[in-house]
Amino acid sequence: MPELRLRRAVSAAAAVAVLVLVPVPAGAVGAAGAGGAVVPPPPAPGPPGAAAGHGPGDCGPGGRWPWDCVADCESGGRWAVNSGNGFYGGLQFWQPTWEEYGGLAYAARADLASRDQQILVAEELLGAQGWGAWPVCSKRYGLAGRAHVVRGGETLEGIARKRRVRGGWRALYEANRGEIGDRPERLRVGLFLTLPTDPPPPAPTDPPPPAPTDPPPPAPTAPPPPPPPRSTGPAPRG
Repeated sequence: MPELRLRRAVSAAAAVAVLVLVPVPAGAVGAAGAGGAVVPPPPAPGPPGAAAGHGPGDCGPGGRWPWDCVADCESGGRWAVNSGNGFYGGLQFWQPTWEEYGGLAYAARADLASRDQQILVAEELLGAQGWGAWPVCSKRYGLAGRAHVVRGGETLEGIARKRRVRGGWRALYEANRGEIGDRPERLRVGLFLTLPTDPPPPAPTDPPPPAPTDPPPPAPTAPPPPPPPRSTGPAPRG
């Protein structure tokens, strides 16, 4: 009997060891949140090639920097997406923004336009509002400020006027001399030009206190009239 009990104990211990060694599915870990509530699973990944890249040459099937990277981040690289949240297309245009920056010339909504058409509208938005129009995804890729994308036939003078660059084309050229080179009259189509920001206004200063002055002398006054002559005796009788 002791030997039988020992064999049973060993068998039970082996069964427990097998249970301990069975791997737990990864999805089961942390499936319950605070209070035992079930946490929904993460969203399913996008189509092949939709993983957000890390920079130039590493984004989307098109690989066009920076727009395919921003689209990867904004929509998983799905240029025709309409998720029902009020934002459309690969770059997630809000409908009023799509209309304001010329999108209706291509389609009623961004998700109905082609990838290249969405990028054209995005370039107009970039020149007006800057990368802050995509605050989260631009920060991911280190994109900041306003920029103008050169199109065929444009000149620095025309761009500076359109974008209201203080200092005109010379200020625009100086801000982009390294990209433009020594021939400002020859612009490469597709070049991103940084739009210089206006210098901050000078800090307001309190006016200096007025210099001390001596009080003005009192205004002259007329001397008082002389007193009437005093009588020294009785008036003579007639």
